[in-house]
Amino acid sequence: MKILVCISNVPDTTTKVKFKEENTLFDDSGVQWIINPWDELALTRALELKEDAGNSVDEVSVIHVGGAQTDVTLRKALAIGADKAIRIDACPADAYSVAGQIAAYLKENPFDIVFSGIESSDYNGSSVGAMIAEFMDYSGVSSVTSVAFEGDELILYRAIPGGKQKIKAKIPLVAVVQKGIATEPRIPAMRGIMMARKKPLEVKPAIEMQILTKSVKFEMPEAKGACKMLDAEHVEQLLELLKNEAKVL
Repeated sequence: MKILVCISNVPDTTTKVKFKEENTLFDDSGVQWIINPWDELALTRALELKEDAGNSVDEVSVIHVGGAQTDVTLRKALAIGADKAIRIDACPADAYSVAGQIAAYLKENPFDIVFSGIESSDYNGSSVGAMIAEFMDYSGVSSVTSVAFEGDELILYRAIPGGKQKIKAKIPLVAVVQKGIATEPRIPAMRGIMMARKKPLEVKPAIEMQILTKSVKFEMPEAKGACKMLDAEHVEQLLELLKNEAKVL
């Protein structure tokens, strides 16, 4: 059984966001790039499933749509433990084109389970995983917090309002995972870093895909107002501000 983990290359979550060209483009100068946190947890869980002798998982690969500058991120995924990395040589223009590129690879190179993080920490689109399932006509399960095997059955738990839902799933399957799928992401060890240099990083040409969306302009959120201090005795004033200014009541 083979697992494919979709990897996004995103700015470090501590990055100070800046824009250029009249706020029409993200300014990536000096940005530290990392594996999308949700994808990193998905990779961790995939490796745990492979290492469990009771499972039939024998290969974990990662896939990414992007340019050569993202190879560093893919090498980190290999150092964490992935067996192989695939990079589709295309600009990740929007979620539809990214999902289409990954689906095109899957049609030629089938996998049993596809993991996709619930969203990327930059655009927060939450749509690539579901689109892959639709392109491939695979079963798709969202908000997955746990994946395990019970004998030959794949058992998923997903978050729902007020609790969780247990699902028995058939493969092939796309699991859109979120926080809880793994406890902590793995940190590459020195041995893993050295071994990653010898692992295959396959670069595939892109197919022609329609771009359905375009970013026209970016806007920074409004600066927060100054903190207002109220006398503890003025409860009526506090209620008025919460109702009419903060609009939380």
